[in-house]
Amino acid sequence: MIVNSGEILRWPLVVGAVLVLFAVMAGAFGAHGLKNLIDAQGLAVFQTGVTYQVYHGLGLMLVAILGGLDLSRQLLGWAAAFFTLGTVLFSGSLYLLVLTTQPWLGPVTPAGGLCFMVGWVMVIVAGLRPRA
Repeated sequence: MIVNSGEILRWPLVVGAVLVLFAVMAGAFGAHGLKNLIDAQGLAVFQTGVTYQVYHGLGLMLVAILGGLDLSRQLLGWAAAFFTLGTVLFSGSLYLLVLTTQPWLGPVTPAGGLCFMVGWVMVIVAGLRPRA
């Protein structure tokens, strides 16, 4: 089943690790830098952004590893792209919403969630179809 254990999708691995690193930094900033500046609801919204950024950063790293299996690398590449876009839209809009209180950012968040869902569907389909 494993084609070549060194054959991974490198860019999702790197981007995923960067997203997790920045999520840790954002989490520390939220816990220490924002606690006296915003209310509990704002902190919870910010933490939601951090949580989903970690999940999908790890998801990107998983996609990178799955690239070494007998799966569609094209579908996995699309999944990684949707995870990346979803993180920017979902977590990014939540961070900006809390930090800038711009209400127009609220509708951006669900678009990011939709990108996450499309990415996971791509992983599912890649798991069901062998590499072409």
